[in-house]
Amino acid sequence: MKIIIAGAGAVGSHLAQLLSRDDQDIVVIDESPEKTDALTDSGNYDLMTINSPTSSIASMKEAGVAHANLFIAVTPDEARNITCCMLAHTLGAKKTVARVDNAEYMQPQYQEIFHRMGIDSLIYPEVLAAQEILEGLKHSWVRQYWEIHGGALIMMGIKLRDNAHILDVPLRELCPPDAPYHIVTIKRDDQTIIPGGNDSLRLGDIAYFITTRKYTQHIRELVGKEDYPDVKSVMIMGGGRISVHMAHKKPDWVSMKIVEQSEERCKQLNDLLENDDIVVIHGDGRDTGTLVDEGIKKYQAFAALTPETETNILACLAAKRLGVRKTVALVENMDYVNMAEKLDIGTIINKKTIAASHIYQMMLDADVTTMKSLTIANADVAEFVALEGSLITQRPIREQRFPQGVTLGGLIRDKIGMPINGNTVVQAGDSVVVFAIDGLIKKMDRFFRKPEDGLVSKIIDKLS
Repeated sequence: MKIIIAGAGAVGSHLAQLLSRDDQDIVVIDESPEKTDALTDSGNYDLMTINSPTSSIASMKEAGVAHANLFIAVTPDEARNITCCMLAHTLGAKKTVARVDNAEYMQPQYQEIFHRMGIDSLIYPEVLAAQEILEGLKHSWVRQYWEIHGGALIMMGIKLRDNAHILDVPLRELCPPDAPYHIVTIKRDDQTIIPGGNDSLRLGDIAYFITTRKYTQHIRELVGKEDYPDVKSVMIMGGGRISVHMAHKKPDWVSMKIVEQSEERCKQLNDLLENDDIVVIHGDGRDTGTLVDEGIKKYQAFAALTPETETNILACLAAKRLGVRKTVALVENMDYVNMAEKLDIGTIINKKTIAASHIYQMMLDADVTTMKSLTIANADVAEFVALEGSLITQRPIREQRFPQGVTLGGLIRDKIGMPINGNTVVQAGDSVVVFAIDGLIKKMDRFFRKPEDGLVSKIIDKLS
């Protein structure tokens, strides 16, 4: 697949690094030699770079836009991204993605307008991050929470403490075929494990569960998290875009206080946020005294969302020392993600991985409705739809030969979610949740897509 990325900033560079591990034909266009050199000097990524304005038609042609399967514009300039995608579409790119910073453009009623302009998809990382934080705040005892198909299936990443009732038990005993949940991924220190029946959970692991809404309370009891309070108030350090989108989308029962260092930004926030449940305070959230004066000990949650990763990590550590159970840190520097997890920060949000999840979805040939990267674990989750005649529908799961490092978590059939076991036979139209490490998610599309006539039987004969 040929992929052109316009913009070698934080999101563009992360995407280039992510996609290059799949042996894709990648070209990155950016006018800054420093940014493109940072990608090529490491020698770890197989890609080509062009130093030129991203909207240059000549540079797009040089990059091979006429044969591009995917053109991604992720510069900091929204208007430039839209222009780049329109040009790329006109020059022959099959699909285009533009990063925007106008929430209005994301509304469903306007999507057809952008399709007519030649833009297949829009991403707004700050909105996606705000949505993920709010989901996490609704479930204070969970590190990462994802509702699939409106809650037909639930994915939860949970840190295991010494009061968990499921430690040191082989998964074949903990998750028998009739269990209402599966443990699909384990993050242990620097390892990401797709577990088998002989594996067991250890103290300090982050375990990722797939279940249905009916059994979330049961899992909460298994992991010993009954004493975590529901979040009815949250203090936010930093009044950037993520904070604004959180304020606009927050549930009515949650009150919010934003501590912002810039007096001018405080004035802007007061104009933007006309809500009695939202208070804007001019102050330095890095100062523990300020947090105490603003009553942080009375809050159930604290979110540090400034542009400075180190500041956010330190602020969350301070909030935990002051008794806040649920903390969220915006960690923009990927090098600090593992460190933040080892410091037991809480929920870690990285806009690059969130944006990459949405873009990576477009690379898959099968019908993939959603995809998510597990920020603190080297794993991806994708929701595939099984097509008529696809390989996945031909045999029970136990007889399928998936790549090592892949597991199926559950499926949705006729809007009803259910875990998957070895005896499950996937039917055409089922939505199946797939977990994979090390970029293996791309290798799963062949099991779900509709093959050419006669190909399924040939593959089955070969596997037999």
